[in-house]
Amino acid sequence: MYDHIADAMKKPAIIKLESNLFALRFETMKLYSTITAVERLLDEGRIDTKTTLIDSSSGLYAYALAMACHKHGLKSRIVASTTINKSLAALLENLGANVEKIPAQTTLKLDQKFRVEKVLDVMKKERNHYWMRQYHDDIHYLGYEDVAKQIIREVGTENLTVVGAVGSGCSTGGITSYLRCDNEDVRLIGIEPFGSVTFGSQGVQDPDMLVAGIGSSIEFQNVRHELYDDIHWVSFNYSRVGAIHLLRDYAIFAGLSSGCAYLVARYEAEADHRGNYVFIMPDTGHRYIDAVFTGDEEVLDRDSLAPTTIHGMNEISLDWCTLNWSRRTYTIKK
Repeated sequence: MYDHIADAMKKPAIIKLESNLFALRFETMKLYSTITAVERLLDEGRIDTKTTLIDSSSGLYAYALAMACHKHGLKSRIVASTTINKSLAALLENLGANVEKIPAQTTLKLDQKFRVEKVLDVMKKERNHYWMRQYHDDIHYLGYEDVAKQIIREVGTENLTVVGAVGSGCSTGGITSYLRCDNEDVRLIGIEPFGSVTFGSQGVQDPDMLVAGIGSSIEFQNVRHELYDDIHWVSFNYSRVGAIHLLRDYAIFAGLSSGCAYLVARYEAEADHRGNYVFIMPDTGHRYIDAVFTGDEEVLDRDSLAPTTIHGMNEISLDWCTLNWSRRTYTIKK
């Protein structure tokens, strides 16, 4: 029995798709990390019931923060990206969140920059506000320990590879860090969209890029580059193929970041029959119904898609390429 719906929703399901391919399917992934972060802050006395928790979000984190605050009787304030639609905004408001949607910006970089500046402005003017800093505070890694334990129980860590979108780094980095406490040989494949600064693809733009939540036009301090063994860059069109095939082949309704993670994990798993591949599916596909599932565009043949192997970041190119990262560090160019 659960005391709050958030506790029932946060645990993922591990679904076996093929003999060595497993989906780690969340209803809303960031619930685990956000609830754990809020509870740690409460335990340490850094926030209390009079505190308003604030952050910027393009969608998934906003919902997780509103749910965590609802569970603990806290106030939440969301500086929302234009990617948050009316339905999600209404949901957040009914959960008690104060939603401030910024004016539409011409680029993702301006959208993210404007949102962060708005949060900083609020912090200067308002009392009893705490900035959660989802992109910068590694407290968000803590919640993924339980997820790693679940993978160890249900899949094991021998010849294991984790595949997932990089984003803030907390989900892929957090899960893999805890898995490597059991087996340091666990591999991690990170996925980036084109146009993101995190792994140096900002010079290559994807004209259809809608996968805003998995990349960044500003530096995310939570990303630990040295955790990643390989990086794949995947376009919107290819991510869409993955999402549609997840629904058609396995009846799994998921978004674009799940689609590109499936595409990469499936490709890698077919080439390595001795290893097990777990790919992260952070949420459902409801936000992408119009853009992905009801469009008139022809769906590309999944089996014809394969990445181009590159040997340096100067070779990054559409629509799908991969680089052996080898757990090295990286300094983002300003």
